Amino acid sequence: MKINNIGYLLKEGFRGIFLHGFMSFAAVCVTVACLLIVGSFSILAYNLDIMVENLNKTSEILVYVDSSLSDAEARSIGTKINTLSNILNAKFVSREEALEDFIADHDGDSAFSGVQAEDLRHRYVVTLEDNTLMKQTDAQLKQIPGVVKTSAAYELAEGFTTIQSVLHIVTVAVMAVLLVVSLLIISNTVKLAMYDRKEEIGIMKMVGATNGFIRLPFVVEGFTLGMMGALLAFGLEWVMYDALIEKISTVDSLQLFSFVAFQELLMPMVAVFGAAGLFVGIVGSWTSIRKFLDV
Repeated sequence: MKINNIGYLLKEGFRGIFLHGFMSFAAVCVTVACLLIVGSFSILAYNLDIMVENLNKTSEILVYVDSSLSDAEARSIGTKINTLSNILNAKFVSREEALEDFIADHDGDSAFSGVQAEDLRHRYVVTLEDNTLMKQTDAQLKQIPGVVKTSAAYELAEGFTTIQSVLHIVTVAVMAVLLVVSLLIISNTVKLAMYDRKEEIGIMKMVGATNGFIRLPFVVEGFTLGMMGALLAFGLEWVMYDALIEKISTVDSLQLFSFVAFQELLMPMVAVFGAAGLFVGIVGSWTSIRKFLDV
C-alpha cells in the first residue's frame, strides 16, 4: 500500500470520529466508565488480596511441650519441627516468657495472681509457608515426641483462603463483563458510521478496493476511541486512587487498612488500560465491519 494511501485512510479514520461526534463521545464515556470500574475493582481486589495474605501469615499453630522435659530437651524439639516441609518459622517461647505474656493479657485480674511459670509449658509458635496445609502440618506436629498438644485455628486459615479465591473469581468475572460492554458500545458506534457509508463501501468494492483498504479507516476510528477512553480512565483512576488513600489515612488512625501506592501499580495499570483500550477499539471495529464487506 502506498504511503499517500495510508495517509488518506488514517485521515478518513480520524474524520469519522468527528463526523459522528455524539456517538464517539458516548463510546469514549462508556469506555472510560467501564475501565474505571474495572481498574478500581482490580486495585481494590489487589489491595484486599495483600491484606488477606498478610492476615493469613498471622495464622499460627501453638505447639505445647511436655512439662516433664528439661529446658534443653524442650529446645531440641525446635530442630524436629523445622525439619517438616511446610514450616516457615518455629519460635521457642519459654515458661517465663509465656508467663509474662499471660500477665500482660490478664493485668489487673486477681483471679490469676497466683500463676507461676511452673504452671505453664514451654511452647513453640509455628508459622507455616502454606496455610491451606494447616491440618496436615498440625497432624505431623502432633507426632513429634515431646509434643503434648497443639492449637490451630483451622477455620480462620480456611476463611482467609476462601476470601482470596472469591476475590480472584469475582475480579475476573467483573473485568470480563465490563470489557464486553465496552466492546459492544464501540462496535455499535462504528456500525452507525458504516450505515451512513454503506453505499460508498459498495461502490469502493465494485471498483476493486480491497477489504483492507476499506476496513482501515474504521479500525483507526475504533482504535482512537478505545485509546482515548483508556487514557482518560487511567488519569482519572490515578487521581481518584490518590485522593482515596489520602482520605483513608486521615480517617483510619489505627492503620487497619494498608493500601499500596499507585506508583507501585503504575506499569501493570498502564499495561492493563492500554491493552483494554486497544482490544475494545480494534476488535470492536474489526468485527462490526465484516458483514458490510460482503457486497
